Amino acid sequence: MDFETGEYDPHSVLPLPFQGVKKEVWILANLDGLLCVCLSQTHELLLWNPTTAAYRHLATPAGHGLYEDNADTVGLYSDPSNDYNLLHLTRRSGMLAAHIYSRQQGNWRKIAFKTNPAYHTPKLCWSPATLCAGTLYFTIFECWVVGRNVVIGFDTSTEQVTEISFPHVPSSGIFQGVLVTVRNSLHMVLWTGREYMSLSLWALQGQNWVRLLSTPAVPPIPLSLWMTITHYMTNGRFIVMRNSTKVFEIRVDTKAVDCYYACSWFRGYTGAVYAETLVSPFAVA
Repeated sequence: MDFETGEYDPHSVLPLPFQGVKKEVWILANLDGLLCVCLSQTHELLLWNPTTAAYRHLATPAGHGLYEDNADTVGLYSDPSNDYNLLHLTRRSGMLAAHIYSRQQGNWRKIAFKTNPAYHTPKLCWSPATLCAGTLYFTIFECWVVGRNVVIGFDTSTEQVTEISFPHVPSSGIFQGVLVTVRNSLHMVLWTGREYMSLSLWALQGQNWVRLLSTPAVPPIPLSLWMTITHYMTNGRFIVMRNSTKVFEIRVDTKAVDCYYACSWFRGYTGAVYAETLVSPFAVA
């Protein structure tokens, strides 16, 4: 899909250079043209550049680089030495472990990732990471119902973890947020309610959330029309993808969103918006 020209219909089919079929390939993260994908049948993690077809298996005989759905999450980032890194968080038996894969070194290392032990339970959902100003952010929430909601930040330079509260919005029923980076600033698209849903956009300023816009409460619509916000374009539009993979855009600079149910449940698996680059999954000589 070419977003620069406005041609949003699929114009080419990319063959998979690795063994697997498309429905078994989950897209978990993307950065600078590199995609981190999981092969759902083998649980292996790969780094893949769809433009050059280069890819690299990250799984090891020691058990690193294997991804479990609903228990793990990942985040891609780059450091000042031009090394691309993958943070892989795993939850097993109520314990959280963190490992970082270095493209330059070609290996995994374990790091400390100190969070509240209550977040390690499988009853809580961790979102894929959103990279903003050198920090990877995750949302942690109790699925579909009001409960514990928090944002965790991982500073990629110091490898320190911080906790940020959700925006304070009185609500009952569903209470979820999706993080997006807008002009190097962290934003959250938040929806609340039960039968009638309200949507709002918040920006993080320091440790506080500032509301930028909100919509009136709207009635529910069929499940087949649920969407997820996947990307923010620099021209002031959000790109959203329906669970049938049809792409839409929302112009936030002209009017509020009329009516849709946001849903982060499908986020990150069916597609990604990425720039075509020559960045290699392998170390740069």
